[in-house]
Amino acid sequence: MATSLIAYSTRMSYSVSPIGFVRSCFKEKFAIPRQPQLAPAARGVLELLPPFDQAHALEGLEQVSHVWLLFLFHQTLEAEPRLRVRPPRLGGNRMVGVFATRSTHRPNGIGQSVVRLEGIAPGRLLLSGIDLLDGTPVLDIKPYMPYADAITSAHNGLATDAPELITVRWTETSIQQARSEALRLGEPLQELIEQCLAQDPRPAYQTPSPARRYGTRLWDVDVRWHYPDPESITVLEVSRIPH
Repeated sequence: MATSLIAYSTRMSYSVSPIGFVRSCFKEKFAIPRQPQLAPAARGVLELLPPFDQAHALEGLEQVSHVWLLFLFHQTLEAEPRLRVRPPRLGGNRMVGVFATRSTHRPNGIGQSVVRLEGIAPGRLLLSGIDLLDGTPVLDIKPYMPYADAITSAHNGLATDAPELITVRWTETSIQQARSEALRLGEPLQELIEQCLAQDPRPAYQTPSPARRYGTRLWDVDVRWHYPDPESITVLEVSRIPH
């Protein structure tokens, strides 16, 4: 009986369709926090598709502070599943089973994040604390339930504590650039940069040279930095990307 059930299940397939897409401050994968809530200044908007953009589909959600988003890792979908991966949290050089990690290389490309619901507008949810790339397809929304979702006795031997933060410094020019662009965008850009870079986005196995420059795009701004030493980051430039 068990064999026939397995054979039956392998022949079945299901299709899902997005209910909306995230418009995010993160325009590139590099420097996105590896978990949600690590960068509270990271903001985005979930734009819902019909018929889910109708007001009665969101009725009651105004009473909820946080929501679970089920989404697709749309830029890392793979034809063949990976059974073992190298999670960055373990230094990127140790392999473990895919189901013991939150790697983007999922069997069906499905991810989940709990994010703060900042507000509700017609057909849109305003979010913060996100870790989602711009254009991410969202499959479902579920309310966060503190009494059921917060398990105080839970443990994870592979990731016992939050990662240690790295020191982030600024040059006089880059801090002024960040403040200017923040005013233009109406976004907490300086805080976003600091919160993302403090997670140390480089691969853990990589020893950076002070001469090497790193960069990513947040909103329509190009951020450049380097590691003057392995224990700190200095932001060098924050410039608007020409359209």
